[in-house]
Amino acid sequence: MINALEVRKPDHPIESLFVERWSPRAMSGEALSNGEILTLFEAARWAPSTYNEQEWRFLYARRDTPQWPLLFDLLIEFNQSWCKNAAMLCVVLAHKVFALNGKPNPVHLYDAGAAWENIALQGTAMGLVVHGMAGFDYEKARTSLKVPEDYAVAAMFVVGRPAPVDVLPENVREKEVPSDRKPVSEIICEGAFAFGGST
Repeated sequence: MINALEVRKPDHPIESLFVERWSPRAMSGEALSNGEILTLFEAARWAPSTYNEQEWRFLYARRDTPQWPLLFDLLIEFNQSWCKNAAMLCVVLAHKVFALNGKPNPVHLYDAGAAWENIALQGTAMGLVVHGMAGFDYEKARTSLKVPEDYAVAAMFVVGRPAPVDVLPENVREKEVPSDRKPVSEIICEGAFAFGGST
């Protein structure tokens, strides 16, 4: 797996883990241990959330199990082409209402995203491939995985052990590089909105 620290340079001092984390696709197909899987979800458990709601839920499948086709068949064809070598697929859910009173929770996706980021960083620290995805059938996920209406289907992610880039289909190999980021000056404003390009 490419070392992101060799191609990415932060503009300001931060922990290296943030720069090391990227979204490779090349995976070996080798299984994860149950302990490794639980470590990833343990990291998610400690994410911050509104009123400590912990509104994230994870539906996962390990390769070569009866659950695998349920999740794999949700993916668009492009994602299936490289996810076939993953060790685990996961659907991220977010509870849309507060458990205490049933009122709408406006930050359910925000909090679930924090839990996902914990998984991504933990996986990076463990030397694993962790890649988030929007390329799947959200409605099929809801129906085939029996997701209740008070939960949002937020995203999917895949986890696996790294492999050489040549395991990927040829049309995917060119994407196997860590991407850069916009400078901080383009994503922050002190005070009112003053970003260019908005209508």
